[in-house]
Amino acid sequence: MVQFNDWCDSADTPLGNHHVRVMRGRPADTATGVQLTATAIPSHYAAEERIARALARLGKIGAAKMVTGLLPQTPQIRSGDLGEIYATEWIDAHSGYRAPIKRLRWKDHRNMAMRGDDVIGMILDPETQRLRFLKTEAKSRIDLRAQTLEEARRGLNKDGGLPSSHALSFISARLMELDIDVPLVDAIDEALYRHGVATESVRHLLFTFSGNSPQALLTQALQAYPGPIEQWGVGLHVEGHAAFVGAVYDQVIANANNP
Repeated sequence: MVQFNDWCDSADTPLGNHHVRVMRGRPADTATGVQLTATAIPSHYAAEERIARALARLGKIGAAKMVTGLLPQTPQIRSGDLGEIYATEWIDAHSGYRAPIKRLRWKDHRNMAMRGDDVIGMILDPETQRLRFLKTEAKSRIDLRAQTLEEARRGLNKDGGLPSSHALSFISARLMELDIDVPLVDAIDEALYRHGVATESVRHLLFTFSGNSPQALLTQALQAYPGPIEQWGVGLHVEGHAAFVGAVYDQVIANANNP
């Protein structure tokens, strides 16, 4: 886990039915943030079991080659991947929902961005026994601007603001292949093919990772939303964004290569 509280300060701002949270990396704890993030990253690109098996069969050098071979090489794709990784980690640790799969394990190519809804959090409503969804768009920018949030809004508004059937089918298929949560597969399929996804069962999460403060931009973006779906805006602000991203991936490679 990234353990945001170990290296970030958080501030919450209610906006009527919506909510903004800004997490700001403490400069004094940047090294902690780099190390915690680097430790969490490999499992987003390969299952822990695959890494352990490679280590057992191929030794440290072979396992290191496997891990580093999965990492994106370009700063832009690394930045985008890290934004999605942070969104996934935040959902699992702080939202009450869980992201059932780590999508980056199924990238078409390490230097390509994933397609479709960035992340979908899910939770089974104990009263209705139906799923509730957290549809998420994650954006990572050195300098976050309104245009980027407008792009995220277009993504959240697709499919009537609901998680796309393609994205839900993708999750269901991956879970079935992994044989790790068959009841969740059944719940997703029920939502897809029996009773549908109701608007009232969906929240939106607009997650940003940036080198400038996202507070005003997230506030404006959520206040401008005219629809019926509850909105969460979460922004991770890390000064020296580009250098931080580079340091994180350098640390992942160093961790893989060092005993």
